[in-house]
Amino acid sequence: MKAVQIKKPGDLQIIDMDKPVISGENNVLVKMTSAGICGSDVGIYHGTNAAATYPRVIGHEIVGVVEEIAKGVTNVKPGDRVIIDQVTACGKCYACRKGRPNVCGNLKVRGVHIDGGYREYLNVNEMDCYHLPDFLPDRDAIMIEPTTIAVQCCSRAALEQEDEVLIIGAGALGSSVLRIAKLYHPKKIIMSDIDDQKLKESLDAGADEVINSLKENVPERAHEMTGGYGPTVTIDAACVKGSLLTALEATGNAGRVITMGFSVAPDEVNQFLITSKELDVRGSRLQNRKFQQVIDLVNEGKIDLKGSVSHSFHFTDAQKAFDFVDSKDPSIRKITLTFEK
Repeated sequence: MKAVQIKKPGDLQIIDMDKPVISGENNVLVKMTSAGICGSDVGIYHGTNAAATYPRVIGHEIVGVVEEIAKGVTNVKPGDRVIIDQVTACGKCYACRKGRPNVCGNLKVRGVHIDGGYREYLNVNEMDCYHLPDFLPDRDAIMIEPTTIAVQCCSRAALEQEDEVLIIGAGALGSSVLRIAKLYHPKKIIMSDIDDQKLKESLDAGADEVINSLKENVPERAHEMTGGYGPTVTIDAACVKGSLLTALEATGNAGRVITMGFSVAPDEVNQFLITSKELDVRGSRLQNRKFQQVIDLVNEGKIDLKGSVSHSFHFTDAQKAFDFVDSKDPSIRKITLTFEK
C-alpha cells in the first residue's frame, strides 16, 4: 500500500509499505478515506515539532471505514465509518492513574511517535474507534479531532460564565477554541490576531470584541475591554514568540493562562507577572477521551463542523498540499487529504 512518510525534515516521500493486519492489540483494520493536515504535521515536515521522531508516516486527524475486525470485537463492525483517537497510553504510569492518558509518561501519538494515518490502511484497537454521525461527510468529520483539542483546552481552563476570555490567535486552532468557549456562555470573548479578515470572521462566529495585535497593544486593549481588570482566562492559540508573555501581561489577578504550543525556542517569561497576580499557567496537550463528547455536540446540533475544509488533495499529492500550506495563501482554512481515486 502507499503511504506519506517524512524521511527527515523537508523530505516528504510517497512510499510502499506492507498492508497492516489485525492483531490481538490492534484488532480493527480501517481503510482510510480522509485525513486532515494539522499545524503539527507541518511542524514535523519542517523539523520544528520537538516531539516527532523520523522517519514517520504522519497524520492524526484520520477518518475511515472499518474493513475487518478480529474475533470478539464488539465496538465496531465492517462498514462502520469511524474517526480514530490519536492517543495511545500505557495505562499504568502516574498520569494514566490520574486519568490523564493524554500526557502518559510512555505516550505514543499516531503520526508523531508511531506511524499515523496518511496511508491506505491502519490497524487500531477497537476502543480507539468512534462512530461518525451519518449526516457528516468524511472531509468535514476530520474536524472532530481538532475540536477535541479545543474541548480539552477549555476543560483545562475550567471556564465559567463569569469569565472574560482572551484567545490569542484566530487561525484554525483559535477559531475552534472560540466555537467551544461559546458553549460555556462566558461574559465576554475577545479574539486577538494580526489578520483583519480572520478577526472579522471571529466576530461573525460570536466573538464579542477583537484586537489587531499589529496595530494595538494587546494587554492594554484587553484591560480596557474588561473594565481595567484583565481577562480572567487567556488562551494562547497562536503559540508564537512573545505570545506567552502577552498572555501573562494581559491576564487579570487570579486568572488562568492556557498554553498549547510546542516550540522549544527560548522565549521571555516574566516570573513577577505569574507570582504577583498568582496566575495559574496550565498546559493543554492533545485531548483526554474527548471524541465522544464532540460527536455528541455535533449530533445535538450545538456545533457545526461543515464547511471548515477549504481545499482537498489526493494523499499521493501530499507534497503539493504541503507546498500550498507553505504558500500562506489567505484562502486556506483547512486542507484535507483524500484516498479515493
